[in-house]
Amino acid sequence: MNPRACVSAICTYKLPLDEDLEFWRRHGIERVGVSVAKLEAFGWDTGIALVADAVANGLDVANLIGLGPFELANPGQWERQRERLQRALDAGVALGAGCLVFTTGPAGPLSWEEAADALETALAPVVRDAATRGVPFALEHTNSLRVDVGFVHSLHDVIDLARRLDTGVCMEINACWAERDLASTIASGADRLRLVQVSDYAIGTLCTPDRLVPGDGDIPIERILRTVIEAGYPGVFDLELIGPRIDAEGYDAAIPRAVANLDGLLATLGA
Repeated sequence: MNPRACVSAICTYKLPLDEDLEFWRRHGIERVGVSVAKLEAFGWDTGIALVADAVANGLDVANLIGLGPFELANPGQWERQRERLQRALDAGVALGAGCLVFTTGPAGPLSWEEAADALETALAPVVRDAATRGVPFALEHTNSLRVDVGFVHSLHDVIDLARRLDTGVCMEINACWAERDLASTIASGADRLRLVQVSDYAIGTLCTPDRLVPGDGDIPIERILRTVIEAGYPGVFDLELIGPRIDAEGYDAAIPRAVANLDGLLATLGA
């Protein structure tokens, strides 16, 4: 496995945490992204201990990832939601995670600008703590169909927002590959990138999520990865596969094939 390749627990979306760990062991997957929701469902303390044991035996936790932590139009919920985010940060510290990735949370009736103001207020204490504890916080932009989990739907906008909030960015290729002037956005925002998520997409797909193994679809992945690498991004490329075609092929077939394809791309690019 290329040292810059990573497999997110989202790839095995339907498996619980303990089965994720067994899957990674069985397939020789050395670098992973751990799902905050799966940790929480398994029990924070028990789940952290289980993953920590795997880390002691060589597993590298490149990131912890979760969905939007805040209902931005409902400040009365923020303290409870911030406590959950703090638990995720504690887990990231315990597991030596490279970064903590979240979407913004939904804006509800708020304008984009109002939602950004609310996120800044809600997130500020956790961002400060994450910086102090050495686990960078990264905001992820989302497909515009997923307004239930985030209000930022372009790489350009999430980089701007990250500069304002002093966070990092998780670049989701599946959600930004067709953006205008993408290469310039990457070049000017590379200093904010903490994670780059990789999957493919078939033109004509009308539902989400319905991602593909890299190389099976229409995204010019090699060109985009080359742009990211040449911009100076030093981090990992995180496979995040999910959807009916991944389920139909089966995790044991689709994910090792995706790792092999990503390894081949990274080798071609000299990464």
